Amino acid sequence: MSHEYPQIKPMGDKAILIDFEPKINENLLEKLLNIKEFIENELVKEKVEIINTYCSLLIIYPNTIENLYNEVLTIKALISNPNIGKNISPNIFNIPVCYDEEFGLDLVHISKDKNLKISEIIEIHTIPIYTVYFIGFLPGFLYLGGLDKKLKISRKETPRLKVEKGAVGIGENQTGIYPKTSPGGWQIVGNSPLIFFDKNNEPPSVILPGDKVKFYSISKKEYLDISEEIKCGNFQLKSEKYHG
Repeated sequence: MSHEYPQIKPMGDKAILIDFEPKINENLLEKLLNIKEFIENELVKEKVEIINTYCSLLIIYPNTIENLYNEVLTIKALISNPNIGKNISPNIFNIPVCYDEEFGLDLVHISKDKNLKISEIIEIHTIPIYTVYFIGFLPGFLYLGGLDKKLKISRKETPRLKVEKGAVGIGENQTGIYPKTSPGGWQIVGNSPLIFFDKNNEPPSVILPGDKVKFYSISKKEYLDISEEIKCGNFQLKSEKYHG
C-alpha cells in the first residue's frame, strides 16, 4: 500500500503528529526544522511544544484541543504554506572526549569485533562532523548522524544498569552522548566532561537539532582540568556558525 506524505493525525487529545517519509537524511532534517520553526511562530499564542525525530514532528498543546479535526486542517494548511523559509543556521561545537581505558569501556570489544586498533577507532571516531538529528531518549541525549561505517556496531545485548554522565557511545550507525547517569545499551567509547543538559538554562540543551558536533581527543589530565574549570564556572564551550 502506498502512502502519501506528510501524514497528519491526532495523538490523544493534546497532540498532533506529522509523519514524513521514513528516511534519515540531512535534507529531510532541514525541512523538518524549518517547518517546526514556522509552526512555532504561527502558533505562538497556543504555546505549543514541538519535538522532532528523524522523520516526524510531534506538536504538543498545553491544553486539550477543542476541535481536533479543525486543528489538523490548520496544521495541514500551515505546512503547505509557500512562505516556509530556509532559516536554519546551525552551529558547530567542538566536544572534548577522553578515550582513556577508564572511560572507553567497550573499546576492546569494538577493537576485536572490527579488527581495528584502539588508536584507529579513536581516529575514525574523531574525524567526522556529526549532525544532531534530535534529542531524546533522555533530556539532552544527542542522537548524532555521520558515524563512519567502519564503526557501525550493534547495541549491547544486555544493557548496562548504569552508564555514567558524559559517556559517548555507539549504537548501530549513530553515536550519542549520555547527558546524565542512566541505564543504557550503547557501546561506550569515551566520556566528555561537558554538561549537556541543565534544566535551569534556557534552552536546557545548548546543542540543538540541526547543529553539528566535532569530537576531539583529550588526555585524562585534560579531562580532569576541564572538569575543574566547569565546576568553577571558568570553561567556555566553543562554537561557531557552520558553513558546510
